[in-house]
Amino acid sequence: MTLEKRYAGHPADAKLYDTKSMREHFLFEKVFVKDEISLCYTHSDRVVFGGAAPVGKKLKLEGGKDFGSDVFLDRRELGVICICGEGIVSADGTEYKMKKGDGLYIGKGTKEVIFSAASGSEPKFYLASSPAHAVYPAVFIPNEKANPKKLGEAATANVRTIYQYVHPAVCQSCQLVMGMTVLEEGSIWNTMPPHTHERRMEVYLYFDMKKDAAVFHFYGEPCETRHIVVNNEQAVISPSWSIHSGAGTSAYTFIWAMAGENQTFDDMDTIVPSELR
Repeated sequence: MTLEKRYAGHPADAKLYDTKSMREHFLFEKVFVKDEISLCYTHSDRVVFGGAAPVGKKLKLEGGKDFGSDVFLDRRELGVICICGEGIVSADGTEYKMKKGDGLYIGKGTKEVIFSAASGSEPKFYLASSPAHAVYPAVFIPNEKANPKKLGEAATANVRTIYQYVHPAVCQSCQLVMGMTVLEEGSIWNTMPPHTHERRMEVYLYFDMKKDAAVFHFYGEPCETRHIVVNNEQAVISPSWSIHSGAGTSAYTFIWAMAGENQTFDDMDTIVPSELR
């Protein structure tokens, strides 16, 4: 298991970052590494995110000094979404068979989490974890059980379906909220107009992108926007003070994960596009 760290920064500092600095602070490039669990620890609400890509061996989610406990979920909760292939997630001996689009919530106090591949498959599991204060039961969330919300219009190139997985409408969690948004062909904007939510940070994983495609992910204060070019299966951090919006060169899918002060999905401050700078 590998771990990178990202420290929380002040918005005034972010105004001074060049492209290299922005990518170093906010972009996590190696989310999926064959036969590894690759994680990133951001000090923005102490969220841990990353990928498990089992092929030839089983992968165990380990704790350690970086997490304050030998058990990763001793004081944390975990959301998992399978983005490709078929595999198995075992939580304290209970096995959940997962295929692309399936999700899983695993609660605080779970001692052992193991990821493995189904025969002949190479699954990729995306993980997001936040600190937790209470114990809630594990819930398997196949794609058809996720809560769908269709948004957007063809005229504004943002027709998309939001699937809520770890969300009050689907299952209980302490502070983690997690879901997946699928854009239709011909749509490129994932959020427009953009917004901030001062009470929660957010991480985006972009995937299902066409070869040579890219997403321009926008962040920064509304009056000081920047962008980061994101490629397939890379993740980007949006602090609570930042907008989060993106436009791709073609349609794509992304997983969003949030943690912070509340779980109210619509608790956001919308910015009129004419006010952006």
